[in-house]
Amino acid sequence: MQVSVFPADPAARGEDVGTHAIATTMVAMGNRARNSALILAQTPRTSKDRALIVAARVLRSRSSLITSANAIDMESAQELSQSMRDRLLLNEGRIEAMAQGLEAIAALPDPIGSVLGEWTRPNGLRISKVRVPLGVIGIIYESRPNVTADAGGLCLKAGNAALLRCGSESFSSSQTIIACLAEGLTAAGLPNDALQMVPTTDREAVGMMLRMVGIIDIIVPRGGKSLIKRLMIESKVPLFQSLEGICHTYVHTAANITKARSVILNAKMRRTGICGATETLLVDRAVAKTMLPAILSDLIMVGCEIRGCPETRALESRALVATEDDWKSEYLEAILSVKIVADLDEAIDHINTYGSHHTDAILTEDVVAAERFMTKVDSAITLHNASTQFADGGEFGMGAEIGISTGKLHVRGPIGVEQLTSFKYKIRGSGQIRP
Repeated sequence: MQVSVFPADPAARGEDVGTHAIATTMVAMGNRARNSALILAQTPRTSKDRALIVAARVLRSRSSLITSANAIDMESAQELSQSMRDRLLLNEGRIEAMAQGLEAIAALPDPIGSVLGEWTRPNGLRISKVRVPLGVIGIIYESRPNVTADAGGLCLKAGNAALLRCGSESFSSSQTIIACLAEGLTAAGLPNDALQMVPTTDREAVGMMLRMVGIIDIIVPRGGKSLIKRLMIESKVPLFQSLEGICHTYVHTAANITKARSVILNAKMRRTGICGATETLLVDRAVAKTMLPAILSDLIMVGCEIRGCPETRALESRALVATEDDWKSEYLEAILSVKIVADLDEAIDHINTYGSHHTDAILTEDVVAAERFMTKVDSAITLHNASTQFADGGEFGMGAEIGISTGKLHVRGPIGVEQLTSFKYKIRGSGQIRP
């Protein structure tokens, strides 16, 4: 099946020759992906799982080649912040984690063909709701090359073909990783075109993907604020909403101080450059004097910059002044904004006002307060007495994830195998006609 979404004459689109070449390449890739998607939709679990397991083995065997490619990317990314360079970095441990992620995806049940519901109408019609692939998925992401393996593996398991467009900073690493996935596809007798990487870092390729209606069924974005904003404004293709991670941890008046110190330190500083890192700390006024100094001292000792409200600065002289912009900021750095609030209601109001509907946590021994918080905070993920850094599909038992959806249409939260599917209705009759 061949599909075209662009006029044949590049001049009719006002494009130069270079842009025309990118458009031609993208449409050709898209057509191959659609043909592959038709095959994958009928592919048995055994073949998909074999592709994933072989790809994991190849990743391990090519660890040195992947780290060499990653060194090229790291050398070209000197201007990136430390946290962004940490996102980009691949080492043996992270490559092993990618391989284990593919194996974990293979071990998951095959969602395709599973029956989500069945019922019989009074007229005898038997209706079943059955899970099916989405089709062709466009993945647009920036500096994290591990997304190449995670996204490719998840799309394959869910019976989808994928077009992956990585950022320029991770291009060499991602190319090496996609080659490992291609070997898995070949070993399983599946088309290599099922998982393709856009072969250019030209930003025009992103624009093309956003206009490939009829070729790409849905786009999954994973990146910074400017990328997501561009995609939401320009895309003609449906996309999962995946906003920045302005995540909060709230210390309730009934919090346990020992637990709070440990959780907050992890939530902020385990990895500052991931979307689940806590960016704002809220503390009840009733416990601020007894709990906050120790919490902030822990953070400052490991290099975290504190930006606080006036009450916070009165308790910690090393804290800088927090402005209105700080409550709206995803730092992705060792920076934390801190605000003292009157009570649970003010904390919930602050989060719903300034948060990005991503991940927010309450620390308390009061289960009633915890349930109220988790119910009223309008975020994809809410936690009680746990680090926000658990906002990860792998930690949810999904094997891996492509990203965290902060929207409410189709999916919300970690985007794993089941979230990369849709459904259809199958109706079985015996000659019924509608009166």
